Formats: sequence, structure tokens, C-alpha cells
Amino acid sequence: MSNEAQRRAAATLRELHADGILVLPNAWDAGSAALIAAAGAKAIATTSAGISWALGRPDGQALTRAEMTAVIKRIVATVDVPVTADIEGGYGSGPEDVAASVEAVIAAGAVGVNLEDSRSPGGPLYDTAEQAARLSAGRAAADRAGLPELVLNARTDVFLFQIGAADGRLTDVLERAGAYAEAGADCLFVPGLVDLDTLATLTAKSPLPVNVMAGPGAPDVAAFQAAGVRRVSLGGAISQAAYSLARRAAAEVLTHGTYTALSEVDPFGAINGAFSRA
Repeated sequence: MSNEAQRRAAATLRELHADGILVLPNAWDAGSAALIAAAGAKAIATTSAGISWALGRPDGQALTRAEMTAVIKRIVATVDVPVTADIEGGYGSGPEDVAASVEAVIAAGAVGVNLEDSRSPGGPLYDTAEQAARLSAGRAAADRAGLPELVLNARTDVFLFQIGAADGRLTDVLERAGAYAEAGADCLFVPGLVDLDTLATLTAKSPLPVNVMAGPGAPDVAAFQAAGVRRVSLGGAISQAAYSLARRAAAEVLTHGTYTALSEVDPFGAINGAFSRA
């Protein structure tokens, strides 16, 4: 069951969606969460890609519920800001699986979840009614756990995996948005969509605030906000950059005996100081 502090954190996360735009540089472990919070993030969102890689797995629903929950618990214990957890597809196809995952991450201290509607990487997707039932089960689980304020971010992969004909994708997403809102979702996450004109149409018609996934080549946060987007997350981009740096730095020193790739890292003390709470 949730406690009063957790309910306050959930209320804070809700308030961050009330106006303006919420920017979430995603974390994948307690260390990255601490540094992202130290940079000024108002909340921490996790990335399943980064968590999977940190645990030696590929991304794409290759983790167990227990493995994901253990990481969430450590992140919550490390930072003082609200944490919203990427629970991928819910660690099982049925509504009862989603409910169990929501209950588990609430027990770990999370105050938000991200649930996707793809059955597996690349698709297919759950049909709209199936996913609505899964979202409804997640909402009911939060209520039972004493956290009705839980922020339920409903991810749809229509654009990410290019499901259906291109000219019908926006209609599909809007139909899903309506059903997901009725099922208790609080946000609509549409990774793979960064076109500002399409986003402006979506945000004008969606019953839910829209979350996009950004990264190199995407419009900047101000442009997304002008198109009506209310939440921007970076997905696995920061963890991808961190692992890329590890590979490049290792290759440089092993091949050339030099350390140029490490020339712009933060000082040891600055990083170590981010863990003062522990």
C-alpha cells in the first residue's frame, strides 16, 4: 500500500502535467537517476532499454517484473523527486499481468507508469479494446494499492512501428486516445512521431495530454511545446550515449593508448556529490 509521502509525490507528478511542458531525461539505474535529478529534473522517468542493457539483456520485454521492480526500488530510494516507471508491456498479456506489475512498482515507490500497446518489438499491437482493458486493470490496481493519483501514461506504438497505412495512423491513434482515456489513462505517449504539423493536429483533438520521445534530429522542446505537446522524454537516448562513450573510450585506450574520449567528463567530486542522500 502507498503511504502519505508517496501520495504527495504522485500529486506532484500530476501537477507537472497541468500546464507548460514536462521534460524527462530518462534514467536506467540509481546512478543515472541521481545525476539527472542533480541536473534539475523535476521527475525521473525510467527507460526499459537502458535498464535492460544494464542488466545484460536486449531491450524489448526481455526483463522479468521482479528485475524491473528491483531497479525502480533502488532509484526511488536514491532521489527526492517523483519516479515514473517504464513497465514495457506489463510483463504479461492479460489485464491481471498489468495489474500485478502496477502493484509491484507502487510497492517499490513509483508514482507513475508507462504501459505500451505492442505485443512485441515491431508489433503487432493489442487491439484498442484489449489495451483499454489492460489500462483499466492498471488503474484499478492503483486504486486498490491506495494510490489513485498514479499517473498512467498510455504508450501507443502506431507511429514507432509504422502500423497500418501511413494515412490512417493519426486516426488510429486518436481512436486509441479516446478509448485509453475512458479506461483511466492520464497521458498519451506516441513515440516515433515528431512531425510538428501532425502533432499539432493530434494535440488539438486528443482527450489526453501528448507525450513524445525526442532525440538528435527531433525538434527542440520549445517547438514541441508550440505544437501543444505536454511531455517530452528521451527514451533510451542518454543510456545509449553513455554506453557508446564506454565503447569509444575503451577502443581508444586499447588501440591508441590515449584518453581523448574522456576529456569532457564531469569531475569525480561532482558525480560523487550527487549521492549525498545515500
